[in-house]
Amino acid sequence: MATTLKRELRDIIQYRNAYLLAFSATMGYVCFGWEIGLIGGVITLPSFEEYFGLLSESASARATLSANIVSVLQAGGFFGALFSSYFAGRFGRKPALIASGVIYLIGCIIQSTAGIGASSAVGLKVLYFSRFFAGMGVGSISALVPAYVSECAPRAIRGRCTGCIEVSVGLGNMLAFWVNYSVSLNISPGQMQWRLPFIAQIIPGALFVFFMLFQPESPRWLVERGHYEEAAAALAYIARKDQDDDAVVLTLGEIRADFVGKHKLPLLTQFRKMGESKIIFLRCIIASIATFFQQWSGTNAINYYAPQIFAGLGFSSTSSALFATGIYGVIKFVVTCMTLAFVIESWGRKRTLIYGGLAQGLMMLWLGGYAGIHPGQGIVPATYVSIVAIYLFGVFFCLGWGFTPFVLGSEVAPGHLRMATMSLAAATTWLFTYVIAQITPIMLDRITYGTYLLFGVASLIMVAWVYIFIPETTGYPLEDIKYLFERDIILRSLEDAPLGWIFLGKRRAVSVEELKAADTLPTNSPKDISEELRLEDASARGHSLRTVTSQGCDDPLII
Repeated sequence: MATTLKRELRDIIQYRNAYLLAFSATMGYVCFGWEIGLIGGVITLPSFEEYFGLLSESASARATLSANIVSVLQAGGFFGALFSSYFAGRFGRKPALIASGVIYLIGCIIQSTAGIGASSAVGLKVLYFSRFFAGMGVGSISALVPAYVSECAPRAIRGRCTGCIEVSVGLGNMLAFWVNYSVSLNISPGQMQWRLPFIAQIIPGALFVFFMLFQPESPRWLVERGHYEEAAAALAYIARKDQDDDAVVLTLGEIRADFVGKHKLPLLTQFRKMGESKIIFLRCIIASIATFFQQWSGTNAINYYAPQIFAGLGFSSTSSALFATGIYGVIKFVVTCMTLAFVIESWGRKRTLIYGGLAQGLMMLWLGGYAGIHPGQGIVPATYVSIVAIYLFGVFFCLGWGFTPFVLGSEVAPGHLRMATMSLAAATTWLFTYVIAQITPIMLDRITYGTYLLFGVASLIMVAWVYIFIPETTGYPLEDIKYLFERDIILRSLEDAPLGWIFLGKRRAVSVEELKAADTLPTNSPKDISEELRLEDASARGHSLRTVTSQGCDDPLII
């Protein structure tokens, strides 16, 4: 244990610039997690319901209004994510992230002042607008951050850096849950009781914008735009090496070769090129499929409606339900941190998705069985087991499907299409988060225990998809991941799966090394590539690219 901790400390020191970059960017996901965790608790406060006139509505009308207040953020997030790739491609990842943070801050400020000097009906409309507007900012952040971090992080810690996303989501969730509980307990009923949680979320937004001011632009975006000197400087900063170091020069050369003939592609062209071949389409669609499955795990049903779910298990008061929700947030955050530190790089992407998916599915199936057998709200011994099952669901979700889909999706996407791919995946996330936010109260009311069974079965389907169709990507440079999908995808996926050898017999997939050696780059001959690189060198006013082979430099700092 001591040896492991020493190694982790040494790695943190060695990769400190990369970790700082990941911390700064993923601070945007604290905003994301805060927004998700905040509203479910706020709408249960009697002071909020009284201020906006919800207490005078029927139970069904209140449920509809609550679902609308929750889900309008997702509508904004969908559009923000969908259009983020255009701005990130034209102006760069860093400016687009900062602008998204500013939009989020404006939305938070309007949420905090909604209804002041106006009727409850007008105030409710302002709240809708402000949540939609903030959603556009946080939706854009959700699409940009995974691509930005994966394009900047060294391959040895890329999983951890991208995995910081879910740590930030968990931190935002946890803080929002406890702020909600604190105001319910310590603030007397009135406007400030429900306004304070909205005001508090301005803090992570301001920190995100501030920290991003000091981070470099994505070296891959700089290469795409022909700014090779700036790209070399960004790589050198991230790797904490000189610009002339072999690792920096090799990485820059591989990125430039990967972008040959693919510079400055318009957004519509990027979306069209997603279908230029079966392999490219597969690599582009994996991120969207993974985030689609992530939403059907049931995690956001708990995030948004945890107070109501705990109340259905027997917590009779608002404060006790919010306290139980706060404990859920703490457990998720702690487990996410442990997973990031000790699991994601040692287990890899595939095993975390398989093990996490199986366990979280079993927890949902238990909850469905309990709710079916014991539909009343009385406390029985199995009630406490069900409460533990909800907490364990949070543990297992964080182990796999919490952040691995973002890591996996950003890794497998082609470099010249990564931004468009991740914006589509983020839009998928927001779209189905909106769907889950809308239908969860309806499902809990109409099919009751079937809600949990649906999420449990979905988790088992997710596991089967990963087991059969997704190869392991851990440890590969981004420019080499394409070879995992060139041939024998199912064979390679089964080779990487636990007990996959049972289904293989004597069959084996062609190794990445063999595919890489045999790669003849049919769209550009080596002569064409050399000529384009030579012309680019001239246009870049003499930036020299040293001839370094990957066999001659196996530095783990290579991105």
